[in-house]
Amino acid sequence: MLKCQQVEQRADALVDGTPLSTRERFSLSMHLLICRHCRRYVRQLRALAAHLRHRAAPTAHDHQVQAVLDRVDHSRQVTDHKRHPG
Repeated sequence: MLKCQQVEQRADALVDGTPLSTRERFSLSMHLLICRHCRRYVRQLRALAAHLRHRAAPTAHDHQVQAVLDRVDHSRQVTDHKRHPG
């Protein structure tokens, strides 16, 4: 039978779908059946992983993107002018 610390060490593999041997998967399942603390830990780890996977990436508005492009263009013009004056 696995100890709680061993479950904690293997929980990330269980949550992210890393292949486990049949014996390991069975041992984890048996421990989770009898240990509510580890069940809660794995449930919280799954919730965290799901949140991180589905968290929306910040998006820029069109005017913000255009402002950055304008700055890049201006910077290029200044650099080109310094290289080839006149």
